[in-house]
Amino acid sequence: MDAFDKLTILTDAAKYDVACTSSGVNKKAAAGGIGSAAAAGICHSFSADGRCISLLKILLTNVCIYDCKYCVNRISNDTTRAFFTPRELAELTMNFYRRNYIEGLFISSGVIKNPDYTCEQMIEALRILREEYRFSGYIHAKAIPGADNILLTRLGMLADRMSVNIELPSQNSLQLLAPDKSKHSIFTPMEFIQNHIQENSRDIVKYKNAPRFVPAGQSTQMIIGATPDTDYQILNLTEGLYRKYKLKRVFFSAYMPVTENSLLPALDTKPPLWREHRLYQADWLLRFYGFSARELLDQQNQNFNPYLDPKCNWALNNIDFFPVDVNRAPYQNLLRVPGIGVTSAKRILSVRRTATLNFDSLKKLGVVLKRAQYFITCNGKRADGIKNSQSVMLQALLSEKALEIKRWDFSRTEQLSLFEQHLPVLPAAMGVMEKCIASQI
Repeated sequence: MDAFDKLTILTDAAKYDVACTSSGVNKKAAAGGIGSAAAAGICHSFSADGRCISLLKILLTNVCIYDCKYCVNRISNDTTRAFFTPRELAELTMNFYRRNYIEGLFISSGVIKNPDYTCEQMIEALRILREEYRFSGYIHAKAIPGADNILLTRLGMLADRMSVNIELPSQNSLQLLAPDKSKHSIFTPMEFIQNHIQENSRDIVKYKNAPRFVPAGQSTQMIIGATPDTDYQILNLTEGLYRKYKLKRVFFSAYMPVTENSLLPALDTKPPLWREHRLYQADWLLRFYGFSARELLDQQNQNFNPYLDPKCNWALNNIDFFPVDVNRAPYQNLLRVPGIGVTSAKRILSVRRTATLNFDSLKKLGVVLKRAQYFITCNGKRADGIKNSQSVMLQALLSEKALEIKRWDFSRTEQLSLFEQHLPVLPAAMGVMEKCIASQI
């Protein structure tokens, strides 16, 4: 098998791992359009200064000794297998880099022979890149659960970021779909990496030339929609991971039906992309807006409202918190207003030191008044013509995609079925949405 055939197989096999900003969605550009998410091989991430960088996203091998029911590379699946030697992978990366196709590498692997052997092969590939080719570009490496800590240390000294995939949100789900894995086998290397990062940060302060261990931190990924786990369970797990392991990101991957099994959704099931989107919005609220998981969901409401983003949904459920006066409210209160983001909240704090804000000036600062005007005042005055009825607020807060809804089954949590054209919300649909909101208040 030549290098191009291996590249085709192993980049395609890697596209379902979303621990960077791309995913396995098969979305091609329309006629006359630009860009495609269908072709595997190149994904994107962001540098510390905000630059978008292109990465070669690839598996060292898709040979795997595990039999995870949801995985296309599982041992029981009849698929074409391939394997790059460490030197082949290093040379391929350098050839891509020299042609300006990529700026870095995202490397993962199936588990071949055992975790230690797999980790050793990844280490050798990275060693060749760093030491022989003196490659200083960004490298994201997947830690192999079960590998020896010494090997994880060596891998972390060569990579910029490491990640250990949780895969599924609960131990019961792992036992059901990934019997070879357990939460202990996943959290143990995650904890080791975090402890080593902390130790290394102290060493760097003491010793000028101390080697860096995973300077970009660690992340994880979990699959959404393959099991009955609720958004409430997923979000609480996410919050716990941020607190305990100081993760840089938790990535959510809408389950892609790529294999058939009685324990999995049918192959013709659409990926729950809308649910994935809501979880990412909630994750943003946890990390940057000061929300906690228990504020966004609870035992009575365990899944996000499909029609409203989590922040708007929280605002409607906590209407007593409002209105917020933009000329007096503290930063954390401003962040809870729909239509006010982190940047616009900081601008408000800066400008109001020397001037009194009104609704026109808020718009210039980047505030989305279509949403915010229902929840704010300027020096105690509301915007002209504002009606604070729930139906009016609901219409204003609905996202554009929610206006395209063709059909939604409230008894299930899955991707919304959307029209290809923009259609108005029918009165009956509005009534259902109001009932959905009212049940949470």
